[in-house]
Order: sequence, then C-alpha cells, then structure tokens
Amino acid sequence: MFHHKIKSLFQSAVSCVTRNISDYAVHPGRDFTRNKKLPPDLFISFLVSQGSSCTGNELLDFWHLQDSCPSVSAFNQQRSKLKPEALQAVFKQFNSLALPLEPPTKYRFLAADGSTFAFFSKHSFASDAYYVSEGHSKKGFYNMHLNALYDLQRHTYADAILQPVHDKDEFRAFCDMVDRQESLPGTKNIYIGDRGYCSYNNMAYVIQSGEYFRFRTKDIHSKGLVGNFDLPGEEAFDMTVTVTLVRSRSKKLAAAQG
Repeated sequence: MFHHKIKSLFQSAVSCVTRNISDYAVHPGRDFTRNKKLPPDLFISFLVSQGSSCTGNELLDFWHLQDSCPSVSAFNQQRSKLKPEALQAVFKQFNSLALPLEPPTKYRFLAADGSTFAFFSKHSFASDAYYVSEGHSKKGFYNMHLNALYDLQRHTYADAILQPVHDKDEFRAFCDMVDRQESLPGTKNIYIGDRGYCSYNNMAYVIQSGEYFRFRTKDIHSKGLVGNFDLPGEEAFDMTVTVTLVRSRSKKLAAAQG
C-alpha cells in the first residue's frame, strides 16, 4: 500500500544519512562510534515521529513499552551529538526519492505559508533572537517562525526554513525556497502565497527563475499593493495593470519628459 511505500522511502533516506553519520556528528570520529540502545537510525526515526508528550512517554510509546527502551538521559546524550543538518539531509533525501512517485505533469503547485510557534528552551540553548517577554508571561518564552513550501499534488512538504521570531523575514525565506527547488523536466512550478509573501520583489524573483506565481494580496481598501489601483466594482474580474518600480519612496515623482 502507498503508506508502506512512503515509510520505505523514509527509511532509505535515513539510511543514506546514517551511512555517513560522521558528517553530521558534533565530534566526528568520536560520536556514534559505539553500539548503543539508541543508534543513529533509530534516533533520527524517533525524532521525526515524536509527538507532543514528554520525552519519557514518547520513548515508551516508540519502543512499545519494552524493557529495551532507552532512558531520557540516553536520549539527551545522543541528541547532543547530532548536528541539525542531519535532519535537513533526511528531509532533502526523502523529497528527492518521493518526487518520481507521481507521474509528471505540466505544472507543479507549491503553496507557501508561515506560522509562529512557541517551544521550550533555556537561555543557554537559544539566543535572545528567539526570546519573547513583552508582557506575555512572567518568565517569558521562546518563539520561532516556520516558513514552509507544500506540494499540493504530492501532499508533501517541499521545503522549510526556520527563523528566530525577532529575525522573521518571509520575503527572504520565500526567495531562498524558490532557489532551492528542483526543476523537473517539462514541468513549471506555480508558487502560491498568502498575504505575507506578496511583494513585487517576490514576483520578480519567480519571473526571473522562469516560473509562475499566484499571490493573495491585502484588501483593496488597505495600503497593500492594489490599494492605489482604480479597480471595477464587480465581485470578480480580470484586469491588466502597469506598474513602474523606482528606488525612491517619495509619493510625488516627476513625470518623465517626452
């Protein structure tokens, strides 16, 4: 069945990374060299499947309450040895293997969206760029912003970028994700973005890459991109507009002579 195929591809992606685990170890040649209850392949699989319960309960669930279940301390030791790039490599390898599952089409629809969420951390682990304290809680908390690109046909995430909440930049993240997309033979990408990704720079970036886009913009009564256009009163319409982009932010510009 299809879900067995997906699981097999994931396991292949994990195996591809763990075969070169020294490339993703904090201390190559020392970390992940001895046999443990939590070898790299199981450790990465656990990280991907982990839910929102405490680590101890998640470990028991993953090992089906068996006596061989590793302790939370063992998990923390293994986690301190692995670079974040290992999970990124698994993600990229899995997507590369999953692309041929669907027959080739003329267009590939990729939807971009972002979301901010809180996570548990300590000051020694996370920089001030993640820390939020503006009256939300007595001790403060940590936030990060997720930018994700979702393949609407394959129902998989094509890319993702995490940013500290105080360094959030959805425009930059979108351009980075466009740069990192594989070009499939005979297929054009259509990037679909919410209001947070709608900018002339993003439009030009997609056009320059030879692809297409569809962005949702702010309401016509706001100060968004279409706020100054003389639009018809119909509920739905198609309209071609001409936009001149300049470096100056002045609202008054002299008309070009001639």
